[in-house]
Amino acid sequence: MNAVLFLLPIAVLLGAVFVVLFVLAVRSGQFDDLDDPPERILHD
Repeated sequence: MNAVLFLLPIAVLLGAVFVVLFVLAVRSGQFDDLDDPPERILHD
C-alpha cells in the first residue's frame, strides 16, 4: 500500500508534464504538415 501512495503522485505528475509538453509542441507548430500543400498543387 505504501508503494501505491508513493508511485501514484509520481505517475500523475509525469502524465501532467507530458500533457504540458504536448500542448506546447502543438502550439509551436511542430505538428504542422509542410509537405502535402506543395504536392497538392502538382496533383491538381
